[in-house]
Amino acid sequence: MTRFIERHPAWALIALIAVALLLWLILAVWPPGLEEAIGRKRVFLNAVLNGITLGALYFLVASGFTLIFGLMRNVNLAHGSLYLFGGYVGYAISVWTGSWILGFIIAFVAVALVGIVLQIAVFRRMEGQDLRQTMVTIGLSIVFADLMLWAFGGDFYQIQTPSWLIGPVELPLVTAVKSSGEAVYLRYPLVRLVIFVAAIVIGIVMWLALNRTRVGMMVRAGVDDRDMLAATGVPIQLVFVAVFALGAGLAGIAGVVGGTFQSISPGEDTRFLLASLVVVIVGGMGSIPGAALGAVIIGLAEQLGSVYIPTYAIVVTFLIMVLVLALRPQGLLARR
Repeated sequence: MTRFIERHPAWALIALIAVALLLWLILAVWPPGLEEAIGRKRVFLNAVLNGITLGALYFLVASGFTLIFGLMRNVNLAHGSLYLFGGYVGYAISVWTGSWILGFIIAFVAVALVGIVLQIAVFRRMEGQDLRQTMVTIGLSIVFADLMLWAFGGDFYQIQTPSWLIGPVELPLVTAVKSSGEAVYLRYPLVRLVIFVAAIVIGIVMWLALNRTRVGMMVRAGVDDRDMLAATGVPIQLVFVAVFALGAGLAGIAGVVGGTFQSISPGEDTRFLLASLVVVIVGGMGSIPGAALGAVIIGLAEQLGSVYIPTYAIVVTFLIMVLVLALRPQGLLARR
């Protein structure tokens, strides 16, 4: 990031001004003229928070993708199918048992097991063959999509939010000021805030595990020189299986999250695979902080775009990706 600022001071200044402007729009009381120009502040704040919480969902999907693709160099284009499968499993378990938390646990385990099978049966046999991995996983994603369509049908499913997470909470963000001088504060769904906090915790734990533990050191060493690491007696294939299972399991957890505050249906696998690719490209391959930053940027772009320029919302997302590829091809926070 320091190099980017040194090489592109103008763009860095523009980014700093944009962040400062966004913070002012969130925290300040809007003058009447501004509301007349761009609409009510409540709508803007809801779009921002929706973008941040959508970014948390994108991060959960993309963090698993960046582990598998960015760190292990495995091109898994069936990652979106793992997300959708996790959502279906979480829905089935929550309906069967009535437990939202158990749905997360079973979805993680089930999708992690699928990831283990993929790593052993597919990727271990095609190490370093990116084109073959791409073609095989595209084929697998089509097969998985048809199997899930056969098993669950083409309906939309939504996972029931537990009673203790239902309802809004009042946030210290002023949306308007009454004529009496009393401030009106924003109310926002509790479940989205809890999921956002959970995504932050998961991201911190993953970063610490990869950068401050022996296992993380072995993963990074195995990516750089697996033969040398294997010569030291480390069971490198077992390490890679565990990392692949973790990445797949995170996609399963993300499926339950997506099914809770959005919905799950055929086609969501393609949508979230594409979102993961964009997030990893913007943030940088193999970087957990990069995945977090990219997810928030893309989430905000989608939600603000859908509110203020709905016709061109999807264009904004890809415009961001193009700008990053032009100015910093390795991503904003890529691993050195």
